[in-house]
Amino acid sequence: MDVLEKALNGERLSHAEIVSLYHLPLGDVAAVAHQLRLRRSDPQVVTFLIDRNINYTNVCNVACNFCAFYRTKRQSDAYTLDYEHISQKIRELEAVGGTRILMQGGVNPELPFDYYTGLLRHIKAHHPTIRIEAFSPEEILGFEKFFDMTADEILDRLIEAGLDGLPGAGGEILEDDVRAKAAPARIRTFDWFRILDIAQRKGLYTISTMVIGFGETLEQRASHLIKIRDQQDKALQEHQNGFAGFAMWTLQTENTRLAGKAPGATAYEYLQNLAVSRIALDNQPNIQASWPAQGFKVAQTALFYGANDVGSTMLEENVVSAAGGHTRHQATVRELIRIIHDAGYKPAQRNSHFQVIKPIDAVAFLEQPAHPV
Repeated sequence: MDVLEKALNGERLSHAEIVSLYHLPLGDVAAVAHQLRLRRSDPQVVTFLIDRNINYTNVCNVACNFCAFYRTKRQSDAYTLDYEHISQKIRELEAVGGTRILMQGGVNPELPFDYYTGLLRHIKAHHPTIRIEAFSPEEILGFEKFFDMTADEILDRLIEAGLDGLPGAGGEILEDDVRAKAAPARIRTFDWFRILDIAQRKGLYTISTMVIGFGETLEQRASHLIKIRDQQDKALQEHQNGFAGFAMWTLQTENTRLAGKAPGATAYEYLQNLAVSRIALDNQPNIQASWPAQGFKVAQTALFYGANDVGSTMLEENVVSAAGGHTRHQATVRELIRIIHDAGYKPAQRNSHFQVIKPIDAVAFLEQPAHPV
């Protein structure tokens, strides 16, 4: 049976079959990916999220070669935000109807554990309607080392203080050969899945992620997808709480030590990998398009390559922008609605679980005067 026909029939593809998708005409792969997207999620609706990225510190001791955001504690522009500064950022999000903060930082050995638990309690006390998805697996691994606690203990204490979810950041390509070349001190594949699995067992929201363009092979891209798929199977079976969605973007290296050393990835590769991801990840209904790395037009095109979501407004984004990604690192609600409407879909605001919380009448909304957010 043809591999695309097999995928359309709902049959699971092997590693070799996933690799073979990369060698087929992209139009054929995209057509199948789109049909699967229409089956696995509401065929008329494309969702978006109103949120804000808050990077509470840029001090980090991991020093990834592809990161232009981190600083050592001695650099003049190193910072750690106090609670009130973070509250001010959240108030700005609340003013525009935002529902979530994605809060991450460097792996900062200077901060006590009480900083993190106190921060969570402060946010819950002053901003009770805002979901907190914070501290990537890389940060949790750092906490294990700094505070001599297990991830189990750390997450229990963070949950008690108010943590709602864990970002899926730090996944990049979950192949240790690639990771060792790009960032020798970066969290390894085993620990990434170990920490995400503990989080899922405890009921925390998580997403799966992927970054292409490190020079990884097609076989390694396929292996990454299968590892994500296997973890989703495990989490759904054992914890009834798997990845809510999948987000993929392209490596940005302009201002990093990988500039000129890693190839990055083109818009063609991005759309190809997105379509392959939709086919390979048969147990994840929600696939997110990435506009910060590739721009609005490519993100809109991605809605016909397997994506059913355009991500979030990202009222503040520092990590991708520091590395020299696309020229825009913030979107207005109006822009996201325009992208969705012009592609022929009905826009809807969602929550972190990809559940619709507010359908949008795009025609009426777009007839209103433009708003800066």
